[in-house]
Amino acid sequence: MLGLQENQLLQSLFQVNIQLCTSIISMERNILAIGGGGFGRVIGDLKIEKYLINIVNKKNPKICFIPTASGDNDSYKVSFFSAFTSLNCVPTTLDFFKRTFELESNILSQDIIYVGGGNTKSMLGVWKEWGLDLILKKAYQKGIVMSGVSAGAICWFNQGITDSKNSELSLLECLNFINGNCCPHYDEESNRRPYVKNILKDGIINECIGIEGNCALHVKNENIFKSINFGNNKNSYLLKNIGNNFVEKKIDVLNL
Repeated sequence: MLGLQENQLLQSLFQVNIQLCTSIISMERNILAIGGGGFGRVIGDLKIEKYLINIVNKKNPKICFIPTASGDNDSYKVSFFSAFTSLNCVPTTLDFFKRTFELESNILSQDIIYVGGGNTKSMLGVWKEWGLDLILKKAYQKGIVMSGVSAGAICWFNQGITDSKNSELSLLECLNFINGNCCPHYDEESNRRPYVKNILKDGIINECIGIEGNCALHVKNENIFKSINFGNNKNSYLLKNIGNNFVEKKIDVLNL
């Protein structure tokens, strides 16, 4: 028989466990996959960057830029700091081709992760060697917002369509945070749409999400929330092959 104090202790522990489980279950997970555009060589109006930081809804959010796909390009990092400092964020970068900071504690202290464009295959290889893929998964499950453009858009899906190899399009296994396949630059590079059409027709994949330049896909808790247009009538599409017909279904859009 347990005494009164033991019963009270067990009840307290039970309540704490319930609260922890509820917190984990209710933790909102967000991914913003940008098909092309945003800060880069030209800073621009920062519409999509403002949308990104509003997801956090926090004063002076901490944002970490991971430019691995570009080989930690210095000018890319300068643009990042310029853009997000102007938006009252606390920016930092994670380099792998110089001295690398302690990964887990730094990543888990951020509000937003932003992954830059470039060579997706090389980027994922570096990440897996360092164990960053597992740390990012932990950060995502904790509610830290994941985002990025091009390579930084497709990396969160099961597979992405990439030109990592000599500008030749191919399907690449990615991080599996989101079920499905993703093609960025859907309207910006003329070979993308025919490639998706062909691999759907051949049954290599069952469906794909195509994201145009100056557009982003906002995913909440692994479900599509909205397509975000920050250009001129730009869209994201759910792409399928139905009865030998190539079908492009527009995803509900929010215009910025």
